[in-house]
Amino acid sequence: MNWTISYQPLLPLGLLIILAAIAITLTIMALYVRQRGALLRGLSLACLFAALLNPGINQENRQPLSDIAVLLIDQSTSQSIAKRSEQTTQAVKQLKNAVTGLNNLELRTAIVTSGLSTGTDGTHAFKALQTALQDIPPERYAGTILITDGQVHDVPPPRQSDYSGPLHVLLTGSQKERDRRVLIESAPKFAIVGESLTIKFKVEQWGGNKTGERALVNIAIDGKQFRQLQVNIGQSVKLTLDVPHGGQNIIEISANAFDGELSRQNNRAITIVQGVRDRLQVLLVSGKPHPGERTWRNLLKADPSVDLVHFTILRPPQKQDGTPINELSLIAFPTRELFSKKLHEFDLVIFDRYARHGVLPGLYLYNIAEYVKNGGAVLVAAGPDYAGPTSIYHSPLADVLPAIPTGTVTLTPFRPQLTTEGSRHPIARNLKGGNITKPDWGKWFRLIDTERPNASSAPGAAMTGTTLMTGPQEKPLLLIARAQKGRIAQLMSDHSWLWARGYDGGGPQAELLRRMAHWLMREPDLEEEKLTGKQNAKQLVISRQTMAEQTSPVTITTPSGKTRKVKLQQQKPGLWQARIEIAEAGIHKLQDGTKTTFAGVGSPDPRETGQIHSTARHLQKTVTATGGSIKRIENGIPRLAMLNPGRALAGSGWIGLKANGVYDVRSITALPLFSTLLALAALLALICAMWYREGR
Repeated sequence: MNWTISYQPLLPLGLLIILAAIAITLTIMALYVRQRGALLRGLSLACLFAALLNPGINQENRQPLSDIAVLLIDQSTSQSIAKRSEQTTQAVKQLKNAVTGLNNLELRTAIVTSGLSTGTDGTHAFKALQTALQDIPPERYAGTILITDGQVHDVPPPRQSDYSGPLHVLLTGSQKERDRRVLIESAPKFAIVGESLTIKFKVEQWGGNKTGERALVNIAIDGKQFRQLQVNIGQSVKLTLDVPHGGQNIIEISANAFDGELSRQNNRAITIVQGVRDRLQVLLVSGKPHPGERTWRNLLKADPSVDLVHFTILRPPQKQDGTPINELSLIAFPTRELFSKKLHEFDLVIFDRYARHGVLPGLYLYNIAEYVKNGGAVLVAAGPDYAGPTSIYHSPLADVLPAIPTGTVTLTPFRPQLTTEGSRHPIARNLKGGNITKPDWGKWFRLIDTERPNASSAPGAAMTGTTLMTGPQEKPLLLIARAQKGRIAQLMSDHSWLWARGYDGGGPQAELLRRMAHWLMREPDLEEEKLTGKQNAKQLVISRQTMAEQTSPVTITTPSGKTRKVKLQQQKPGLWQARIEIAEAGIHKLQDGTKTTFAGVGSPDPRETGQIHSTARHLQKTVTATGGSIKRIENGIPRLAMLNPGRALAGSGWIGLKANGVYDVRSITALPLFSTLLALAALLALICAMWYREGR
């Protein structure tokens, strides 16, 4: 119960004020001239004014409302280190027991996990607090108790108005903790193969005597030891190294551990640098002008990583039209310069409908065959000349060409068809419209008939290749092969340009030719036999590209030496995958019996595993601004008290929450003072007394 006085004026408040001023003035004047009955007149006017105010006494039936406090529990990755989890459990139990002994206090619990659960990294305690406060009326908020190691990554600016109650922090861990970590400050994502790159890193340490201390750092590339050096603690170091190969280069920097470390997981850091080749050199030789010639040129010129040298033979030596040489505006084909001196500088040589017309002597064609065997690449886009006596197959190039011409040409409409091998190979797999049973792309009209050599063919006669696409009657259309260290591809039709023109619906001509060219130039993603491992958040994704129908289990060797086998599942033809949870950071070795590779696995939450020592530094300003305190659990769990606003909310061995005193009014009973008959009678009696006194 609670008693209060209320007023319900019978006249507007402004009018009452004017009347009161007039009454006071008249009373003062009457007293000044000593008029008889002046005091009674003033008293009567005062009582009349009080009656017009209509005062009353209200009796409220109040129901007290409990104050609400938030217990914020940090269960992020860093909280699992050492005895922090046990300290957290002990503190939660004791605080909940303390709340049961306090009147009118409700404790709500909120859990903070590592940031990856919300799509970010790190501990986002204040985001969890804001979510919890959405359901708490501000007038009932008593404060927050945060149990954490202090590694919070979303601390807001310290503004008092943000929180109407105190924030108390109970720190897990110990002031005596020691830890060391490797921090990569800068590293490129891409670098040119064979050129140098610079990585900047440093070794940080907490606890122990750091003055003059040095750490032994090991540098490994793709799991192989590269360099070892001594570095000063806390000092940035620049590491320079050459990019060894194209594709993924995994560089691991690890520092030696020292006694009493919290964790060795952050003693290593990994950066992945994609090696790219600088300006691929391509030589395109077109035997004659034709509609598909422009297609090849546009495709290669559109690739910014390709430097193209293109020659079209417009006037072969046997062409005699009587035009004097000095009147021709054609450029002489620099055969000796290209095919003798600088052939090794090209990454790919393309023969587009080229025929032997005496432009390239047999010696130069022999040089090209040797160029392939030593690691070069040749693509042959064949035309009708490939089936005739001037075919380049009837030259030293026969040693590296997988398709033997039969001497005939098929002239009939057909849709290129993927073979079983083609559906598995990265060149033809997933081509738009490439349904293996009924392709959804346009027709071609010419195919150069060829046959593939048997396995019993004489060595050197031709190279056995793989057919990725076929034409009518399952005749080879697209073949690829390896010749010792080099690669060969043959397209047995000159009608691919019909797809580029959109004839009969068109087709993925640009993508097909691009993949062919880049497979020949050894783009890692287009390798048909490839084992890779890549990190995806908390998982390691293992992928195996293969032309085989089945794959072997992959053996994974972790940085600590533990091994496990994983069975892969087919995702699509030629591609098998498996996903495993990451147990530790570092370089993982992957083996399946035929392929061996390495996967660089960093921490799935680098902010959580980077700085893991217990600290009050990040939270100190915000806690001070709210009137809270920071106390270590190792020094004892503080007592809990409820205090009125305005008082200190922390002290030695105790923490306080705000007692708001909020209540809910259930009912109100009103008792008027001047609206009763008794009050009216008293007022009349007073007026009569005034009249009697003035009338004497």
